[in-house]
Amino acid sequence: METLKKITLTFLVACSVLTVQAENNAQALFSKSYVSEQAGNYSAAISDLKTLSTADNYPLNIRLGWLYYLSKQYTESIKYYETAIALKPYAIEARFGCIKPLSAIESWEKVKANYIQILKIDPQNSTANYWLGVMYYNKKDYATASKLFEKNVNLYPLDYNSVIMLAWCKLNTGKAGDAKVLFNQALIIRPYDASALSGLKLIK
Repeated sequence: METLKKITLTFLVACSVLTVQAENNAQALFSKSYVSEQAGNYSAAISDLKTLSTADNYPLNIRLGWLYYLSKQYTESIKYYETAIALKPYAIEARFGCIKPLSAIESWEKVKANYIQILKIDPQNSTANYWLGVMYYNKKDYATASKLFEKNVNLYPLDYNSVIMLAWCKLNTGKAGDAKVLFNQALIIRPYDASALSGLKLIK
């Protein structure tokens, strides 16, 4: 029994040493990769990390997704970001990361799906609310866009971008009174703003 305890202890110590060595190696490779990225050498930054296993490694998948995006290899970038999403479904940073290469290849439905999923996880996320609002606005779905911009304006009344977009939504849905208030609010945030002034000219 005593011999078995010693064997078990030796095994645990050996595993611990290997784990520490692996972590130190990963840290060194990540550090080397950051240096390569700063130098603009994205292929080297990717190569620095290729010896590491991506299985169950969320930081590595995020990192490779970013580096492949910088090197304009968008399909590869999406693959790594989607792996990161699968590893941590409630981590919105991976979804925001994935939106970049998806936007680059103009895969707008998938961009939209990611924003919707982000808002399911974090309903008050101002970035997702804003850009999803822009997508609906561009499709002339002003009522849906208005709801998204309104969330932001309630949270950040001095956020010019959300205020001006909400103002245009209100104008396009026939709510001229609300639009006028918002255009004037936009002018307080950004005096002489051309978009706000042009919106006020349309209100009789």
